[in-house]
Amino acid sequence: MSDRNTVLEQLRAAVGDRHVLTGDKATRRFRRGYRFGDGPVLAVVRPGTLLQLWNVLQVAVQGGAAIILQAANTGLTGGSTPDGDDYGRPIVLVSTLRLTGIQLLNEGRQVLCLPGATLDRLEQTLAPLGREPHSVIGSSCIGASVLGGICNNSGGALVRRGPAYTELALYAQVDARGELQLVNHLGIALGDTPEQILQRLQSGDYSAADVSDGDGRAASDPRYAEEVRKVDADTPARFNADPSRHFEAAGSAGKLAVFAVRLDTFEKEAAEVFYIGSNRTDSLTAIRRQLLTGFERLPIAGEYIHRDAYDIGERYGKDSFLLIDKLGTARVPAAFALKSRVDGWFERLGLRGVTDRMMQLLTGLLPSHLPKRMGEFRQRYEHHLLLKVSAQDAAATEAWLRGFFNDHEGGYFHCTADEGRKAFLHRFAVAGAAVRYREVHRRQVQDIVALDIALRRDDADWFEQLPADIDGRLLHKLYYGHFLCHVFHQDYIARKGEDPVAIEHAMWALLDQRGAEYPAEHNVGHLYPAKPALAGFYRALDPSNTFNPGIGQTSKARGWGSCDCDGH
Repeated sequence: MSDRNTVLEQLRAAVGDRHVLTGDKATRRFRRGYRFGDGPVLAVVRPGTLLQLWNVLQVAVQGGAAIILQAANTGLTGGSTPDGDDYGRPIVLVSTLRLTGIQLLNEGRQVLCLPGATLDRLEQTLAPLGREPHSVIGSSCIGASVLGGICNNSGGALVRRGPAYTELALYAQVDARGELQLVNHLGIALGDTPEQILQRLQSGDYSAADVSDGDGRAASDPRYAEEVRKVDADTPARFNADPSRHFEAAGSAGKLAVFAVRLDTFEKEAAEVFYIGSNRTDSLTAIRRQLLTGFERLPIAGEYIHRDAYDIGERYGKDSFLLIDKLGTARVPAAFALKSRVDGWFERLGLRGVTDRMMQLLTGLLPSHLPKRMGEFRQRYEHHLLLKVSAQDAAATEAWLRGFFNDHEGGYFHCTADEGRKAFLHRFAVAGAAVRYREVHRRQVQDIVALDIALRRDDADWFEQLPADIDGRLLHKLYYGHFLCHVFHQDYIARKGEDPVAIEHAMWALLDQRGAEYPAEHNVGHLYPAKPALAGFYRALDPSNTFNPGIGQTSKARGWGSCDCDGH
């Protein structure tokens, strides 16, 4: 094992001094998770080419360091940051943000994405072609990377497309002998040596004749649209630990160093939005069953918001809403990075949450930002469903909704383009509102318990009713999610003095009784124990336990140490 100074010298030689960050101040925004996770690192390294990334990995492996690869650091479970200081070896955190690049294949019907490619940039690249990527809502707004979605089997809001998935990838792994290997399963002939492969890939130095069909390997989830229609199945439609969606890079959660992925794109459709409200969960259940089984084409999206989540999102997600609404998604990653730097400066002075309180104060002075009809439905209804359908299906959908609400409690309205856009943007703002609430109300809040769960497809009692002994420990419960997929995000704001870990474990027991799976799409990170099949997948990918040790609460030790490696 090399000494730390030698490793740092070699890293600087690989990428240049200015791209090797050390010290708490310089590394803060990389080693601290968006919601969870923190720990010391030897260095944050920012390679600028794929070959530099390969050289950095070689230095770290030969130096005996653990390696954590990170793209946008937008995960919610700490899966791309350190977790404490008990790794028994230094950590090299590799930021891939400089490794941008999107290459079109087959006239844009497929794309090849490098590690720093973001969903937002991919969406912009495909827009002139009338096509779009797997995910176009939510994480794309905060700069999430394409590869991060693949490595975490991220789900997203689009009903027809399922989790992010591909079987076509270029990646490095450390084998059982501790040697770094480069594996090219892109289905593109790029040469024989790592240097050839990586340099030709980055420069796009290949022709259409070099691109094969991938030997029949899939570049997107081939079966989700069929699975989600099975509304009487007693299992969830999608969840991170599903072994059928683990394949090399897909679901790897940082246990491989992924250099590129090849993905399908999708034809962009004209769409219309209906805003649905009801005070009865069985009404929404009936709507879900009809939408998934009674129409030739599946809806594009169906997002749920509970009234309490609506309220918290309206007040504490307002600045996020306005930032995206006025400036567009392209400015958001830079805004988040600036906020992190300012927060770090104030924290060194012993002041936490200054930017959150300032932004909350300023936005509180602004007029309401949500459409009037949404506000009226908030007053009338507890449960809200945002339904997006193909424009060609809008008339039939509205006719069915009109007839349905003649006989059932609730109502709907057909959104204008502006209302529909703002409804879905509000749904996104809800997702970050609990974090803002926590920072503004530190004296009342202990912390957030954030769960994303996949319910059984046949679960008619989908709206949670907590026992009084748990409910009394909470200030607020925020329920929202991908309703047609039966994937819900549930943020619990714990009262000051309560134990969030104990609350979370009590929640897990309730979910187990319901036959739910969790996490559904944010992956285990360091919050959840990996189930045996998932832990086994991680160990098969990374037998030396070099990459992202401890993920899923598995061993952090080199070579997996003496752990049972079943995630317990």
